[in-house]
Amino acid sequence: MIRVLLAEDQAMVRGALAALLRLESDIEVVGSAADGETAWRELQRLVPDVLVTDIEMPGLTGLELAQRVQRHELPIKVVIVTTFARPGFLRRALDAGVSGYLLKDAPAEQLAEALRRVHRGGRAIDPQLALEAWSDADPLNDRERQVLRLAGEGMSAGDIAERLNLSHGTVRNYLSEAIGKLGAGNRIEAYRIARQKGWL
Repeated sequence: MIRVLLAEDQAMVRGALAALLRLESDIEVVGSAADGETAWRELQRLVPDVLVTDIEMPGLTGLELAQRVQRHELPIKVVIVTTFARPGFLRRALDAGVSGYLLKDAPAEQLAEALRRVHRGGRAIDPQLALEAWSDADPLNDRERQVLRLAGEGMSAGDIAERLNLSHGTVRNYLSEAIGKLGAGNRIEAYRIARQKGWL
């Protein structure tokens, strides 16, 4: 049996995924969570074979969950099922050790097959997205991404400096680096471009 934990903040989608997987004789849904922190606690408690998670969730994102699984060396495969058909997200997911990346509009039978493949040690990646991901590399480093994300949420350079324990000048440098790398006119445009590409 493939033991699966579902992490998805939309109750209807979570219920539909669970119902779908329960139709499979070799897959057991052992638990579900509506946010990232709950999912993390359940992962440690249940230690399923596979975590099926969305990207955007309250608390921890699916990518942050995958990073934690990787960092703590848990014997759990991670499959992301999302609406975000953005190559940047896929690249970051692969960097975080994710074994599967599927889009929510994929045919239902693809999910069960992907879980079997991942459980056997393989990968299950949306093929069109995989092509795009390798043709469009993310130019931002982690710090630039962090600063740009906070700027895009409306924080001033001073507030960002305080939040990240950096000097005001350092934050301005990170922002101008990010703006330059993205060929944007200002921080808001840079944020928009990076979001669109899935780099934030």
